[in-house]
Amino acid sequence: MSVAKTSIDLDRVGMIYDTGSGPVEALRDISLSVRQGEFISLVGPSGCGKSTLLRMIAGLRPVSSGTVLVDGVPVTKPIPQVGMVFQAAVLLRWRTILDNVMLPAELAGLNPRHYRERALELLRLTGLFEFADKLPSELSGGMQQRASLCRALLLDPPLLLMDEPFGALDAMTRDEMNLELLRIWGEAGGVGGEKKTILFVTHSIPEAVFLADRVVIMSPRPGRVARILDIDLPRPRSVETRATAEFGQYSLEIYDVLTGRNSIGADASRMVPA
Repeated sequence: MSVAKTSIDLDRVGMIYDTGSGPVEALRDISLSVRQGEFISLVGPSGCGKSTLLRMIAGLRPVSSGTVLVDGVPVTKPIPQVGMVFQAAVLLRWRTILDNVMLPAELAGLNPRHYRERALELLRLTGLFEFADKLPSELSGGMQQRASLCRALLLDPPLLLMDEPFGALDAMTRDEMNLELLRIWGEAGGVGGEKKTILFVTHSIPEAVFLADRVVIMSPRPGRVARILDIDLPRPRSVETRATAEFGQYSLEIYDVLTGRNSIGADASRMVPA
């Protein structure tokens, strides 16, 4: 059996911000290996550095200590093999949905005509093809996030970093987007292809469990890896998955670590797995 190569390696990564009132330690000694094609959810209290961690992996923010490797190469500047999706869709309101999806090719100095068919195919995949010529204001919040996801996928990046992309959506739309994301992730590899590696930040414990292969639970600031939990739920996952006893047990286990209700969660210094 072949072993998948590591897509991301974090080795004792730390981040200290300089502020007007003095330095603030956001992250401390983060070590994590993410295999190619894995879906990783990051959960933790507000301010524990989850979003900062994504930005360091993308090369948008330098580390204060430690190293970040993507496919074995140190990250010292923004890397091209990453797509990012944020909580807000951040679509340009004066551009059509198709033109918004095409934006990464334009910014990269590539010939947009070479990516038009891929953009249209992504819109078909997400049910937005008939809205290609609409403006963002003519779409619902969930549809705008689908367009934002299409934009992130346009250049076919092997790594997708998602920072609470569905946090502002209502519960039903959020559930639909979770299923849509898993469908796209599952189909992206295709026959003989490879799934994208996804790091997904969320404050929702059920969302983290539903999506992920593994959930990384972070401690309060300075953020550290408190625990890494393997999610052994069968795929493809469906709404029924949420009703299983196993799903509930995983959710409760994460809640216990985050709230310190058990002996593992009571002392963050003892929560790092062996």
